[in-house]
Amino acid sequence: MAESVAMPDTAAPALKNIFDPARYRHIAAETAAVYPRFDSKQFLALALPGLDALSLMQRLRRTSECLHATLPADYRKSIAILRKLAPRINSGFVTLVLPDYVGLYGREDFDTSMEALKFFTTFGSSEFAIREFIRQDPGRTLAVMKTWAKDKSEHVRRLASEGSRPRLPWSFRLDALMADPELAAPILEALKADGSLYVRKSVANHLNDITKLHPAWVLGRLKGWPLENPHTAWIARHALRTLIKQGDKQALGVIGAGKKAAVSISGFSVSPKKLSLGERLELSFTLQSTSRRSQRLVVDYAIHYVKKAGSSSAKVFKLKELDLAPGQSLQLSRSQVVRDFTTRVHHAGRHEVDIMVNGERLASGFFELLKP
Repeated sequence: MAESVAMPDTAAPALKNIFDPARYRHIAAETAAVYPRFDSKQFLALALPGLDALSLMQRLRRTSECLHATLPADYRKSIAILRKLAPRINSGFVTLVLPDYVGLYGREDFDTSMEALKFFTTFGSSEFAIREFIRQDPGRTLAVMKTWAKDKSEHVRRLASEGSRPRLPWSFRLDALMADPELAAPILEALKADGSLYVRKSVANHLNDITKLHPAWVLGRLKGWPLENPHTAWIARHALRTLIKQGDKQALGVIGAGKKAAVSISGFSVSPKKLSLGERLELSFTLQSTSRRSQRLVVDYAIHYVKKAGSSSAKVFKLKELDLAPGQSLQLSRSQVVRDFTTRVHHAGRHEVDIMVNGERLASGFFELLKP
């Protein structure tokens, strides 16, 4: 087997059943349809044993490995078969097997692999597999991806941005791009006003990744972009979301909310004051303008979650971004269930809650989370 690639094993258990015995029989039948010499029995004999113990991404990886064991040893011949197989697979997620195969076995045939990843991404996504090539040869791979950023297909354009994200979830980090965001800058420049929301979301996420390491670089880049263009403005707002939640004045300034808010908050209610895990928390308050001018406002709230040791850590949530007219009064509310996630486990104790406007805390309250 080829060297293992870092892949996620944290998906919800039910999702792993995307790769169930019926799916493997489907893959075997469709592969045999395009390659009659395919040994379906051998493929299934390799794929099915011990399936229940495997996570979603382990099953995906096993599928790639089993295809490699039963397709021609010649890489280009196997890719030609997989290209015919791609439109016959009955699940977009399952098509991730195809670029995964490229990432595992195609690193010594760069040109064939680049064409294959460009083709396969239109069926699912090649965002994980392309990173193997960036890690191996960033200059050569990014040069190809720069041409993808100008492709007519939104799927290929998105791959240029998503695949080169420094901190793509469910994948390993790209050290070269984390150290120097300029390496992928031509890709971002080409996509800064893209007409596809699918692509714009990726560009915004790429930039948001960079803000965690090089915030000044992102702010400088965005200041030079045509923010009067609605597509570019959308990217900027979403790219700066982490900095905005942190109350960064420069980031708030980019979206027009950098000035101190001339407002008052009254009637801030946090209810119930005591609740158990799984119950709903309700926040409400009145926001009143004290200005004679219209104001661009970013309203967030922060919950200071109690840690196991007794200290607390704040998590900021978006509430509303709005233009408040002179003297205008607005009632705002938010409701959320307090429940555990894989990324956050709750602990009993007093949880402070803050309301922030343009990065400044203007009201505070609390609730008590009871012990189970």
